[in-house]
Amino acid sequence: MGMETTEWYNNYCLIGFADTRGKAWHYRQSAQGAEPNHYPGAIPVDDVLRRLFHWEALPVEVQFNYTNPETGETIAIIDDTRQGIMRSDTLDVFGVFKQGYEIHQHSEWLVNISSQILDQNSGDLGIANAVLLKRGAVACVQYEVPETIATKEGVSFRPSLLAAGSMDGSLRTTFKRVVTNVVCDNTMSMALNERNAATLKVKHTKNSDLKLDEARNALEIVFDIADEFAQEVEALCAIEVKGSAFKKLLDFWVPLPEDTKKQTKALTMAEKKRDELLTMWMHDERVAPWLGTAYGVLQLNNTYNHHKVATNKGTVRGERNFFQAANGDFEKSDRLILDTLLNKVLVDA
Repeated sequence: MGMETTEWYNNYCLIGFADTRGKAWHYRQSAQGAEPNHYPGAIPVDDVLRRLFHWEALPVEVQFNYTNPETGETIAIIDDTRQGIMRSDTLDVFGVFKQGYEIHQHSEWLVNISSQILDQNSGDLGIANAVLLKRGAVACVQYEVPETIATKEGVSFRPSLLAAGSMDGSLRTTFKRVVTNVVCDNTMSMALNERNAATLKVKHTKNSDLKLDEARNALEIVFDIADEFAQEVEALCAIEVKGSAFKKLLDFWVPLPEDTKKQTKALTMAEKKRDELLTMWMHDERVAPWLGTAYGVLQLNNTYNHHKVATNKGTVRGERNFFQAANGDFEKSDRLILDTLLNKVLVDA
């Protein structure tokens, strides 16, 4: 199941708005400690700080021990060009970096600075998710509008700001505007508008101070997503995708091998994926309501990537989805499928 256990997910992954969104995939009441990890409404900031971010990441000296093969004498060698990053309460070491590596404390960057970027204290946005992974090396806090917004096309969503960071070098500190698609709890970005400014990444260097005004302008604040996303949904729902167009899209999306007699394994895998996509397109409640539209294609791709694509060995789906959302992998995939649909499939239709 990867580094995290069921007990870890049920104690160090906090889930908000459970009364309206339901329970997370990992929910096990028997695996929880003295406090439940699900909250009926927004997660209190104090709970995030107390339960997840009550410790600090500390720089520690890097030492190598060398044993002379001739004398058997062991000497300690200090590498003053590097530093280790250690968790203060458990003494877990997250990694070794050059001395110029700047620690971004989760409590400071994902809570305090995020609140300053949003220019609010606790009223307008609530914490929907707060997640700690890899013994604490990786974390994210997602700030979400508590009220669900519904478009006339039947798409329900909530604007969000995803703040993510790491102590092990796996992620830059990232602030990203996304929407949570309520029908399947997927995160989605602006698929048509290639708004690179909607993501802000900060390096772990001493000269990469975050200027709040610039950050707010770059992210354009989470509330602005609502109208933009609703307009994109309307535009995509107006684009018709007939059965013949969807079949053509599948040929681009999951092409069959040229030599089906020799490449039997590849043929079997391709046919299985095509069947899964077609079944979801026709019958899955997270996709079928928008059957026959470009938005339905986008929803199919996003839902398939979140819930069907196989995970790597040693990784669980929730962890994989977190990293792909933060890194923009889901967004790239959505843009690619829409580009294929609009500029290759429908261009001659």
